[in-house]
Amino acid sequence: MRSPHTLRRALVAAVAALAALLPGPAAQAAPPGIPDADTARTQLDALTVAPQAGMSGYSRDKFPHWITRNGCTTRQTVLKRDGTDVATGANCRVESGSWESPYDGTTVASPSKVDIDHIVPLAEAWRSGAGEWTTPRRQDFANDLDHPQLLAVSASSNRSKGDQDPADWQPAAAFHCEYARMWISVKHTWELTVDEDERAALDEMLGTC
Repeated sequence: MRSPHTLRRALVAAVAALAALLPGPAAQAAPPGIPDADTARTQLDALTVAPQAGMSGYSRDKFPHWITRNGCTTRQTVLKRDGTDVATGANCRVESGSWESPYDGTTVASPSKVDIDHIVPLAEAWRSGAGEWTTPRRQDFANDLDHPQLLAVSASSNRSKGDQDPADWQPAAAFHCEYARMWISVKHTWELTVDEDERAALDEMLGTC
């Protein structure tokens, strides 16, 4: 007859084995196309440094979003990509889940309190060259799922950032490296300019990688 200690050890082992067979929470996916630090530095060196243009004529309506593709809006798609244990209902509506906000290190448990941030804000893009684009190109930029331009973050951190560039606003220090790589990649992909202070801030942030 087995001793209680032996039975307890057998039970613990059996529970552990069963747990290994069960699916765990889905891992949070990263936005696509984030370059490594060396590539990001090469891209930063290739960016045109120029003073920012003004805001004359700017409107968020000139960057139509969120558009629907494959039955889901861009916002819904990013919520599903960046969240853990995301549950959806009719018409791709995101009903529940959990989101880790890298800007401030908080966990958000309600989709209504999650913002989808444009890494390079729309107004910043306007000042950096997008004011010369067509509306269809601005729509593509505002809904870009192929590059690291969209990220689920806490609404409070997104409000804090506003339309500021890295010279004036930066996320939590632990996210400096990745944020700089994402920002640089977007500006490089979309052929947007950087100003001198912005470039210096990005160079400093890359130094944390």
